[in-house]
Amino acid sequence: MRVEIWADIACPWCYVGKARFTKGLAEFAHRDEVEVVFRSFELDPGSAKGVTAPVVDMLAKKYGRTLDEARGMEEHVAASARAEGLDYRTEGRDHGNTFDVHRLLHLAAARGRQEELLDHAYRANFAEERSVFDPETLVVLAVEAGLEEAEARAVLADDSAYAAEVRADEREAAELGANAVPFFVLDRRYGISGGQPAEVFTRALEQAWAGREIEEPAAAAEACEPDGACAVPQA
Repeated sequence: MRVEIWADIACPWCYVGKARFTKGLAEFAHRDEVEVVFRSFELDPGSAKGVTAPVVDMLAKKYGRTLDEARGMEEHVAASARAEGLDYRTEGRDHGNTFDVHRLLHLAAARGRQEELLDHAYRANFAEERSVFDPETLVVLAVEAGLEEAEARAVLADDSAYAAEVRADEREAAELGANAVPFFVLDRRYGISGGQPAEVFTRALEQAWAGREIEEPAAAAEACEPDGACAVPQA
């Protein structure tokens, strides 16, 4: 079985959703026969390369909230992340264009190190004092994930390197009707949107493996939309 996951490094619910999916997969009896592929999805593709803004400021502007209210939104996400065993900084994070990260992730996929780089990038963005919008930081992350430094630098220096692959993923997401991430596709037959609880993923994997129609989750899950909005569903 193949599971494809459309996500963006800037998406906190993708960070949380990956942890939940990993836990759900661990409970699936046929987990060793599941291939997981990560696909590109940019939340803010129109943002200028190299231009960043503090996440709290961005949230306040986007939702028309005060800075204190925006910090409260970040605290809510942080609580969900920490419940999954993830570290999450609520201050000092930046928001920006993630196209270069996605291009490097395609290089990593070609070298069999995609998940390693994804995990390093998520940690750097959400848990550590390292900006994934800085080219030098990206090179360091690539090396930590097992890639060759020279190759990573060459990709970052050439804006066309793996650009077509990123755009192809994004077109495919649109064709599949993915209007928020994370978005999970099981064997090109079933789609699951949002950072669902781990048990939802386990059940979906079991149903897909057995060839049954996947039941719709009982409630909407947290997700980020293409304009960068990462709202929390109302109970």
